[in-house]
Amino acid sequence: MPRLLVALAALTVTACSGPPPATPTVTPPATVVQLPAVPQPGRDPHSFARPDEVRVDAVELDLTVDFDAHVLRGSATLALTRTVADAPLVLDTRDLTIERVEAHLPDRTDWVATTHALAGSHPILGQALTIDLPPGADRVRVHYRTSPDSTGLQWLAPEQTSDRAGEFLYTQSQAIHARSWVPCQDSPGIRVTVAAKIAAPAPYRAVMAAEELSHETGPNGHVLRTFKLDQPIPAYLLALAVGRLESVELGPRTAVWAEPGVLPRARAEFADLEEMLTAAEAAVGPYRWGRYEVLVLPAAFPFGGMENPRVTFVTPTILAGDRSLVSLIAHELAHSWSGNLVTNATWRDFWLNEGFTVYVERRILEAIYGRERAEIEAVLGREHLEIELADMADRPGDQILHLDLSGRDPDDAVTDVAYEKGALFLRRLEQAYGRDAFDPFVRAWFDRHAFTGQTTEAFRAFLGAELKAPLLPGQTAPDVDLWLETPGLPEDAPRPQAAALTLAADAARDFAAGRKIDARFSPLQWIHFLRALPLTDGPRPAAAILAELDAAYHFTAAGNAELLSEWLILAARHGYRPADARIREFLTGVGRRKYVLPIYDALLATPEGAALAREVFAVARPGYHAITRGSLDALLGAP
Repeated sequence: MPRLLVALAALTVTACSGPPPATPTVTPPATVVQLPAVPQPGRDPHSFARPDEVRVDAVELDLTVDFDAHVLRGSATLALTRTVADAPLVLDTRDLTIERVEAHLPDRTDWVATTHALAGSHPILGQALTIDLPPGADRVRVHYRTSPDSTGLQWLAPEQTSDRAGEFLYTQSQAIHARSWVPCQDSPGIRVTVAAKIAAPAPYRAVMAAEELSHETGPNGHVLRTFKLDQPIPAYLLALAVGRLESVELGPRTAVWAEPGVLPRARAEFADLEEMLTAAEAAVGPYRWGRYEVLVLPAAFPFGGMENPRVTFVTPTILAGDRSLVSLIAHELAHSWSGNLVTNATWRDFWLNEGFTVYVERRILEAIYGRERAEIEAVLGREHLEIELADMADRPGDQILHLDLSGRDPDDAVTDVAYEKGALFLRRLEQAYGRDAFDPFVRAWFDRHAFTGQTTEAFRAFLGAELKAPLLPGQTAPDVDLWLETPGLPEDAPRPQAAALTLAADAARDFAAGRKIDARFSPLQWIHFLRALPLTDGPRPAAAILAELDAAYHFTAAGNAELLSEWLILAARHGYRPADARIREFLTGVGRRKYVLPIYDALLATPEGAALAREVFAVARPGYHAITRGSLDALLGAP
């Protein structure tokens, strides 16, 4: 998952296919437990699952997409490994209607009804579903339907899509939202193989984070597509999108999906995808997922991208027309190793996913676009981290890589600490021991832990055992405990340098002082220029400087979303009213949290801006993803 500055919907399931029971059965009613359950110590604090007693090894979905009701209907069949013979199966759910549950016995061809209990709702974790298992049962089948309010699903009306030609559905399962559309053991340390049958009305196309095996036209004009993924994944990587989608090949293993009107731009923007895949393999080892494809979602998507295996979901805001924002694609591709292949065992270990990914992302950029481009990204990354650390001054616990999330929503872990501080730690190790030693270490980390969940403690032990090369001349060994367990940045944190950004920063100071500048900058240089612009301690009013800049360089009309959002933050914070119409247009048309949250926050700096923020939010809120709505409700207050 791409980083955010601060720590929009429903699918339906069809009744599962399968052999009919030999004799009629009566489904026992569910028992509803009113008190919220709490996971036991020693298990993932964000899951009710008890994998040490009964573990889910495979998930088979049979789902029908109902655009009218905004639900999924159907079933999930779960293959089990039972360690404790008389223990029940405990699953994570949130806002699912459980219709009935069946169990399979190896010596029978039919399925037998079994009892289940649905616990009261926990404010963060949802509801535990406890299923009684008959002796010897090796599979269960849960018949259910989702809710229109599922946090892991967003249903978009035609006017919310890029082509405005039809409805759209997509999932967002990370961190613990898979449980809102699939009853599962929703912990990143538990991996399952996946099979699925997805029925969706024509002409909509279903795409999953899996290999498509077949498709056929079924009743009621639905198209039934079957999928499989033999490589085991954690539940947060379960992914489905349904819309008017087409694809085009980019290379032997790569392709891009999008709505027809977006596809030509996406094809041009991601033309280097196959080369990126090859560069990543050269750095960190073989790609183990078969194909790598990118699906461009509508603008309501709350993140830059989501690293679903085989098919990354991305925001259309990265279609800049000049490939200036393809670092996001390099980031999601890098997740094929860090995150998808070797996964944080709990969300406390989130930096293992994201710190490694940012590090590998920049190695990919360096291989394709050169060292200077990678260093520009690194400078901007550290710069953004320092801004966020300053905002966390009163929350030192959130500045720690090995973050304590007890009793908290794991989405709280999504800050630049995991991403940029994690990457700086790995870069510091590379700096100390050299790439000749560090590259084999990184590759060994992925090779020896492939398809497993790992903890910070396991990484620390692996580091001590495997990275034994002599230090480079003049280097000292990094203090691992200091990096992992203390707030802020250690004094030995690398400070990347990029001459192109130094030029931009110098130009920003000259412009603010009223001196003429020669500014033929790339979008990334302009972003650094805006961040370096001294607007609070100079002799000229900030609004006057912004007006002069806009007149000269037309930032309010910028088409690059990264640059535009940086500009709109400044305009909002300093009351540059000529940008208000563009702010309104942007906030009602884009749902990416990285952009909308800081713009809303900046608007709150002035009374006029705060009034605009609440006016726009009242209009835009229904179109935002539930994750975005939740963050903004906390910032602005729910309407």
